[in-house]
Amino acid sequence: MKNKRKKIIKVGFDLDGVILYNPVRIFRYFITDFFKQKIKKTKEKIFYIPKNSLEKFFWLLLHKTSFMVNPGYNDLKKLLKTKKFRFYLITGRYSFLKKDLDYWLKKIDSEKIFQKCFYNKNDLQPPLFKSKMINKLKLDFYVEDNFDIVQELNKKTKTKILWLTNIIDKNISYPFKYLSLKEVVQFLKTLV
Repeated sequence: MKNKRKKIIKVGFDLDGVILYNPVRIFRYFITDFFKQKIKKTKEKIFYIPKNSLEKFFWLLLHKTSFMVNPGYNDLKKLLKTKKFRFYLITGRYSFLKKDLDYWLKKIDSEKIFQKCFYNKNDLQPPLFKSKMINKLKLDFYVEDNFDIVQELNKKTKTKILWLTNIIDKNISYPFKYLSLKEVVQFLKTLV
């Protein structure tokens, strides 16, 4: 008989591209490459933080491409009924996206699924914000769709980072790689 976990498994989820379906996330490389021109090269990956109104408006438009709840979200709700998991939402969304974030938190009925939802209200670098929250909450797993952030989180935390990849990046080698939220849920089911 399998040795099943008795403790509650704590799992964090990113919002855009994980909980919310975002079909254009496959073009992230090209979009981020454009913004890389504006930032200095350092040892760590630097993520662009919009400064002026025009950049913030463009960033809001980019986030509007997260236009529907991920089809795997219902599977996540069912998994929660096992009472073996505690879920957290940790999004790197910047402070100026709060109104759109509040809209989605209400739409996905976040209070019924997540113990708590955290967003990047102080506009930190997303991997820094996420790693602080992951470590503070002592998560067992965190689900992320941005491979640059996955790499940074692996440097900053001992939590297992599950990568929700896409059709363009699927050939990148990574041990915890999944093509859909449904696949992530299937993996989590094996833990109980």
